[in-house]
Amino acid sequence: MNITDPTIAEMEARVARFSTLTPSKQAFVDTRIPQYHRDIYNVIGRGVTEDPALAPAISDARYFSITYVGADPGKGAALHAHETIEVFIPLTGTWACYWGADGAKEIVVGPHDVISFPPGVYRGFRNVGDSPAILMAIIGSKQETQDGGRVAWAPQILEQSAQTGLAVLAAGDLTELPKD
Repeated sequence: MNITDPTIAEMEARVARFSTLTPSKQAFVDTRIPQYHRDIYNVIGRGVTEDPALAPAISDARYFSITYVGADPGKGAALHAHETIEVFIPLTGTWACYWGADGAKEIVVGPHDVISFPPGVYRGFRNVGDSPAILMAIIGSKQETQDGGRVAWAPQILEQSAQTGLAVLAAGDLTELPKD
């Protein structure tokens, strides 16, 4: 290992200050469905975000990424899966983390609890508290590409999203569907 000694300025470029993060309200294909409205903050790396304009605060993300999710009570993320491990850590509030083809299995977690979903499991989460809350999501990366890959949405979520006029391209970015 080559040991380095970065300057303060070099390390400042690797600091993500929450007060300066700009969220996306449409970072994923499910975000137009009312119960999945949320703010997505890319902290380290782009992760699996489908909004190509949502830049991370810290771009050097080797083998993992960190995203903050802000959601009002009753809101969260729809059923989705990844090829890598995904970890959820509530920073504030109480969150239900659910999984399975229909999301029927559920565990409630609170601040600083940690739940780790293995690859290939449909999972989602929602704020079950009575005030807005923030959840941290950490997603691993595939070793060969050093990124988290793309989101695999449950089929029913893609159908609901299409009804809102939003779809995700094969490359992983959002697109507006043509209006009839």
